[in-house]
Amino acid sequence: MSILAVMEQREGAWNRMSFETLAAARQFARELDTTASAAVLGHSIGPLAAELAPKHLEKVYAVEHALLQDYTPDAYTIALRQLLELAQPSIVLFPQTYQVRDFLPKLAASLGKVAVSDAISHRVEDGQLVLVRQLFQGKVNVDSRLPAMRRTSLLCRRAHTPRTNLPPPHPRAPRTPLRRWRSLRLAFPPATSAPGRSSLFLESQHLVDLGAAEIIVSVGRGIKEAGNIPLIEKLTQALGAELAASRPICDAGWLPNERQVGSSGQTVAPKMYIAIGISGAIQHLVGMKASRTIVAINRDPDAPIFEVGGLRNCGRSFPGGAGTCRSSSKVQVTGRDWRA
Repeated sequence: MSILAVMEQREGAWNRMSFETLAAARQFARELDTTASAAVLGHSIGPLAAELAPKHLEKVYAVEHALLQDYTPDAYTIALRQLLELAQPSIVLFPQTYQVRDFLPKLAASLGKVAVSDAISHRVEDGQLVLVRQLFQGKVNVDSRLPAMRRTSLLCRRAHTPRTNLPPPHPRAPRTPLRRWRSLRLAFPPATSAPGRSSLFLESQHLVDLGAAEIIVSVGRGIKEAGNIPLIEKLTQALGAELAASRPICDAGWLPNERQVGSSGQTVAPKMYIAIGISGAIQHLVGMKASRTIVAINRDPDAPIFEVGGLRNCGRSFPGGAGTCRSSSKVQVTGRDWRA
């Protein structure tokens, strides 16, 4: 049994979700008494593979080819099939990104396997991995059980662990950094061609990837009315942040569903999460509690949001927000400066 984390990069830069996937892989390895490895796909990715070497992994695979310089689902599927045939992992973990959503069904179908996506948590029972997934917009939690890992299982877990908080490695994991990573030579069918610039993978223009944001300002019912949204937007512009919301705001149509954070929306782990007028129901907390710094503003001192908030303000959200926007060119939280 072994765990393989497939990292994601684009143009030589990591997608921040990759290290959350690596953290989940190391956590799985400890709980299942095995070791973890990692792989990165692309072209001229030696520096990225070298960055993975000190992470106490059993192996690091650098899957390189000119056809992988720009992402296409066909090239990634062909490359990953050859990687999995070589590595023979029991569990393959992917980051929860739009790119993975694009190629993972194709990969699973080509392998004749089931891909389990949108898992929000997991546990191990009697040596079996049990994944918790949500259905019907977060109204129902279901268990997906994976039996003894005799064949490869493809998983896409919404695990959000800050890059600086990787879990400790398995006792059998290498204690010293890997000196070399393994480069995998690929064989592509002759008909496979390099993609043109117009055929690159593009996320839908109307979708917002909150998981990539470093600062998020999220609003709840405490903002009272939709007319206060423009005031919050001024704050997000001053901070260079993304605007998000709890489910009641999106259900009311004040903001689109793509900006919803929580069990039935997106799961995020930014450097700073500012919750304005959000009480902190468990469905919302599960989507943002891994944020590095949480600033909670709510008039109710007993609001559940304060159980995870690192900085609290029990004053009223409105009025007074205008002054906050005017003075937000520099905000200092827990000794860290955030500039717009």
